[in-house]
Amino acid sequence: MAENMTLLWGSGSPPCWRVMIALEEKNLQGYNNKLLSFEKMEHKSQEVLDINARGQLPSFKHGDNNVNESYAACFYLESQFKSQGTKLIPDSAAEQALMYERMFEGLTFYEKLNAVIYYTWFVPEEERHDSALKRNKEALTAELQLWEGYLQKLGSASNLAGPSFSLADVTVFPTVANLFRFGLSAERYPKLGEYYALLKDRPSIKASWPPHWLENPKGQDTLKDI
Repeated sequence: MAENMTLLWGSGSPPCWRVMIALEEKNLQGYNNKLLSFEKMEHKSQEVLDINARGQLPSFKHGDNNVNESYAACFYLESQFKSQGTKLIPDSAAEQALMYERMFEGLTFYEKLNAVIYYTWFVPEEERHDSALKRNKEALTAELQLWEGYLQKLGSASNLAGPSFSLADVTVFPTVANLFRFGLSAERYPKLGEYYALLKDRPSIKASWPPHWLENPKGQDTLKDI
């Protein structure tokens, strides 16, 4: 079933990781996959452009269907393989509402994280300003406090939308993992730390763990003062 699927991906990229977790949860191991390098600009290669006109990763193909946006691919996999593997959209209206809410808030969360950890990557040297980076850090701090509050309200050992592991976790966990990879303090943000610890050993997440993180478990300290 997975043999007619192809995923082109980059290690550590939350959008790529979302799709890989979804594939694992739906028991779709054995798909064709190719690890590409952002540093070598392989995401702009003809191989990627043939699937994804934007030249971005992930690039995902199922049969004749291209589904490149990570959220779209996750929804697609749950829809096409609804009765297989983990049910990723809960039946409960309350859980489902919270799942959709947290999923799409997760996009803002991811953007605010990137604005700090990749500031020097995205902004040319002559356009960088300490005041801009300070504002970005303040925006990320406010966002982190929001998610701490969400998790506090749900109580210990909860997934993002309640008792069930759902698409909210598939899409947001990679952002949370990147927070700690880049040095966020679990003591300062205990609920996010607890959530990270709860899910990091889940089989789908372990199976798709970024290979360069395995090679170099230490990470960076960019967020240690946030």
